[in-house]
Amino acid sequence: MANINYNLAHFVASYGKASQIPPSTCPEVSFVGRSNVGKSSIMNKLFGRKGLVKVSSTPGKTANINFFEADGIHFVDLPGYGFAQRSKAERDRWAVLIGDFLESERSFNLVVSLVDIRHDPSKLDFEMVDYLRENEFNFVVALTKADKLSRAQQARQLASIRKQLELPAEQIFVTSSQTGAGIDELKRRIAEHCLDE
Repeated sequence: MANINYNLAHFVASYGKASQIPPSTCPEVSFVGRSNVGKSSIMNKLFGRKGLVKVSSTPGKTANINFFEADGIHFVDLPGYGFAQRSKAERDRWAVLIGDFLESERSFNLVVSLVDIRHDPSKLDFEMVDYLRENEFNFVVALTKADKLSRAQQARQLASIRKQLELPAEQIFVTSSQTGAGIDELKRRIAEHCLDE
Protein backbone atom coordinates (compact mmCIF):
# COMPACT_ATOMS: atom_id res chain seq x y z
CA MET A 1 0.00 0.00 0.00
CA ALA A 2 1.31 3.45 -0.91
CA ASN A 3 2.24 5.83 1.86
CA ILE A 4 0.96 9.32 2.49
CA ASN A 5 3.67 11.93 2.88
CA TYR A 6 2.60 13.73 6.04
CA ASN A 7 5.62 16.05 5.83
CA LEU A 8 3.70 17.92 3.14
CA ALA A 9 0.95 18.87 5.60
CA HIS A 10 -0.17 22.49 5.49
CA PHE A 11 -3.12 24.60 6.58
CA VAL A 12 -5.69 25.21 3.84
CA ALA A 13 -8.60 27.26 5.22
CA SER A 14 -10.95 27.85 8.13
CA TYR A 15 -14.75 28.08 7.85
CA GLY A 16 -17.33 29.38 10.33
CA LYS A 17 -20.29 27.88 8.47
CA ALA A 18 -20.65 24.55 6.68
CA SER A 19 -22.28 26.38 3.73
CA GLN A 20 -19.00 28.27 3.09
CA ILE A 21 -17.00 25.09 2.52
CA PRO A 22 -16.25 24.29 -1.13
CA PRO A 23 -17.28 20.82 -2.37
CA SER A 24 -14.91 17.90 -1.77
CA THR A 25 -12.32 17.44 -4.50
CA CYS A 26 -10.18 14.81 -2.77
CA PRO A 27 -10.37 12.19 -0.01
CA GLU A 28 -11.22 13.59 3.42
CA VAL A 29 -10.49 12.45 6.96
CA SER A 30 -12.48 14.24 9.67
CA PHE A 31 -11.55 14.42 13.36
CA VAL A 32 -14.30 14.77 15.98
CA GLY A 33 -14.23 14.70 19.76
CA ARG A 34 -14.80 16.53 23.01
CA SER A 35 -13.17 19.92 23.43
CA ASN A 36 -10.38 18.73 25.71
CA VAL A 37 -9.75 15.31 24.16
CA GLY A 38 -6.41 16.32 22.61
CA LYS A 39 -7.54 16.47 18.97
CA SER A 40 -5.02 19.11 17.87
CA SER A 41 -2.17 17.24 19.57
CA ILE A 42 -3.02 13.97 17.82
CA MET A 43 -3.28 15.74 14.45
CA ASN A 44 0.11 17.42 15.00
CA LYS A 45 1.64 14.06 15.91
CA LEU A 46 0.15 12.57 12.75
CA PHE A 47 1.66 15.39 10.67
CA GLY A 48 4.95 15.23 12.55
CA ARG A 49 4.67 18.97 13.20
CA LYS A 50 4.48 20.66 16.58
CA GLY A 51 2.34 23.71 15.94
CA LEU A 52 0.55 23.19 12.62
CA VAL A 53 -2.80 22.53 14.30
CA LYS A 54 -3.19 25.13 17.02
CA VAL A 55 -3.08 23.53 20.46
CA SER A 56 -4.69 25.62 23.14
CA SER A 57 -4.50 25.46 26.89
CA THR A 58 -8.13 26.60 26.79
CA PRO A 59 -10.33 23.70 25.68
CA GLY A 60 -12.92 24.67 23.12
CA LYS A 61 -10.63 26.99 21.21
CA THR A 62 -11.37 25.51 17.78
CA ALA A 63 -14.55 27.37 16.91
CA ASN A 64 -14.43 26.82 13.16
CA ILE A 65 -13.91 23.91 10.80
CA ASN A 66 -10.23 23.90 9.84
CA PHE A 67 -8.91 22.16 6.75
CA PHE A 68 -5.36 20.84 6.35
CA GLU A 69 -3.90 19.01 3.39
CA ALA A 70 -1.16 16.42 3.03
CA ASP A 71 -0.34 14.61 -0.19
CA GLY A 72 -3.72 15.25 -1.83
CA ILE A 73 -5.81 14.31 1.21
CA HIS A 74 -7.79 16.78 3.30
CA PHE A 75 -7.73 16.49 7.08
CA VAL A 76 -10.66 18.24 8.74
CA ASP A 77 -10.47 19.50 12.32
CA LEU A 78 -14.03 19.90 13.60
CA PRO A 79 -14.83 22.05 16.66
CA GLY A 80 -14.68 20.15 19.93
CA TYR A 81 -18.10 19.45 21.40
CA GLY A 82 -19.50 19.67 24.89
CA PHE A 83 -17.34 22.27 26.55
CA ALA A 84 -19.25 23.98 29.32
CA GLN A 85 -17.26 27.19 29.72
CA ARG A 86 -18.44 28.70 26.46
CA SER A 87 -21.77 30.49 26.11
CA LYS A 88 -24.77 28.37 25.20
CA ALA A 89 -25.13 30.31 21.93
CA GLU A 90 -21.53 29.45 21.01
CA ARG A 91 -21.97 25.78 21.94
CA ASP A 92 -25.17 25.66 19.90
CA ARG A 93 -23.37 27.19 16.94
CA TRP A 94 -20.68 24.51 17.15
CA ALA A 95 -23.30 21.75 17.36
CA VAL A 96 -24.99 23.13 14.25
CA LEU A 97 -21.64 23.51 12.50
CA ILE A 98 -20.61 19.90 13.22
CA GLY A 99 -24.08 18.60 12.32
CA ASP A 100 -24.31 20.59 9.08
CA PHE A 101 -20.86 19.43 8.07
CA LEU A 102 -21.55 15.74 8.74
CA GLU A 103 -24.87 15.99 6.90
CA SER A 104 -23.40 17.64 3.81
CA GLU A 105 -22.46 15.76 0.64
CA ARG A 106 -18.73 15.18 1.10
CA SER A 107 -16.07 12.50 0.64
CA PHE A 108 -16.23 11.11 4.13
CA ASN A 109 -13.48 8.56 3.59
CA LEU A 110 -12.91 8.21 7.32
CA VAL A 111 -14.13 9.88 10.50
CA VAL A 112 -11.80 9.59 13.50
CA SER A 113 -13.80 9.89 16.72
CA LEU A 114 -11.52 10.73 19.65
CA VAL A 115 -12.35 9.62 23.19
CA ASP A 116 -10.24 10.21 26.33
CA ILE A 117 -9.08 6.77 27.53
CA ARG A 118 -9.00 7.93 31.17
CA HIS A 119 -12.78 8.27 31.45
CA ASP A 120 -15.90 6.42 30.43
CA PRO A 121 -17.35 7.86 27.20
CA SER A 122 -19.54 10.91 27.82
CA LYS A 123 -23.16 11.14 26.68
CA LEU A 124 -21.94 13.19 23.70
CA ASP A 125 -19.33 10.54 22.82
CA PHE A 126 -22.07 7.90 22.78
CA GLU A 127 -24.26 10.15 20.63
CA MET A 128 -21.43 10.78 18.17
CA VAL A 129 -20.57 7.09 17.78
CA ASP A 130 -24.27 6.18 17.44
CA TYR A 131 -24.69 8.91 14.81
CA LEU A 132 -21.66 7.70 12.81
CA ARG A 133 -22.86 4.10 13.03
CA GLU A 134 -26.49 4.84 12.10
CA ASN A 135 -25.44 6.98 9.13
CA GLU A 136 -22.98 4.32 7.95
CA PHE A 137 -19.85 6.45 8.07
CA ASN A 138 -16.50 4.70 7.89
CA PHE A 139 -15.17 5.52 11.33
CA VAL A 140 -12.70 4.47 13.99
CA VAL A 141 -12.47 5.41 17.65
CA ALA A 142 -9.03 6.54 18.78
CA LEU A 143 -8.57 6.60 22.55
CA THR A 144 -6.33 9.54 23.45
CA LYS A 145 -3.97 10.34 26.35
CA ALA A 146 -2.88 6.72 26.83
CA ASP A 147 0.46 7.91 28.26
CA LYS A 148 -1.43 8.99 31.39
CA LEU A 149 -2.21 5.34 32.23
CA SER A 150 -0.12 2.22 32.82
CA ARG A 151 -0.20 -0.56 30.23
CA ALA A 152 -2.53 -2.62 32.42
CA GLN A 153 -4.89 0.34 32.91
CA GLN A 154 -4.86 1.03 29.16
CA ALA A 155 -5.85 -2.57 28.41
CA ARG A 156 -8.65 -2.44 30.99
CA GLN A 157 -10.02 0.87 29.72
CA LEU A 158 -9.79 -0.22 26.08
CA ALA A 159 -11.84 -3.33 26.86
CA SER A 160 -14.35 -1.36 28.96
CA ILE A 161 -14.86 1.48 26.45
CA ARG A 162 -15.09 -0.95 23.52
CA LYS A 163 -17.84 -2.82 25.35
CA GLN A 164 -19.70 0.36 26.29
CA LEU A 165 -19.60 1.70 22.72
CA GLU A 166 -20.35 -1.80 21.33
CA LEU A 167 -17.51 -1.70 18.84
CA PRO A 168 -15.63 -4.53 17.16
CA ALA A 169 -11.99 -4.78 18.26
CA GLU A 170 -10.64 -3.57 14.90
CA GLN A 171 -12.60 -0.31 15.13
CA ILE A 172 -11.00 1.05 18.31
CA PHE A 173 -7.37 1.56 19.31
CA VAL A 174 -5.19 3.39 21.81
CA THR A 175 -3.17 6.53 20.96
CA SER A 176 -0.88 9.03 22.65
CA SER A 177 0.32 12.32 21.19
CA GLN A 178 3.15 12.22 23.75
CA THR A 179 4.64 8.81 22.99
CA GLY A 180 3.32 8.38 19.44
CA ALA A 181 1.50 5.16 20.42
CA GLY A 182 -1.19 4.26 17.90
CA ILE A 183 -0.11 6.85 15.30
CA ASP A 184 1.10 4.17 12.87
CA GLU A 185 -2.22 2.39 13.33
CA LEU A 186 -4.04 5.66 12.59
CA LYS A 187 -1.92 6.17 9.46
CA ARG A 188 -2.71 2.63 8.34
CA ARG A 189 -6.46 3.23 8.71
CA ILE A 190 -6.24 6.53 6.83
CA ALA A 191 -4.28 4.91 3.98
CA GLU A 192 -6.79 2.05 3.88
CA HIS A 193 -9.71 4.43 3.37
CA CYS A 194 -8.07 7.18 1.31
CA LEU A 195 -5.67 5.48 -1.10
CA ASP A 196 -6.75 3.33 -4.02
CA GLU A 197 -5.36 -0.13 -3.75
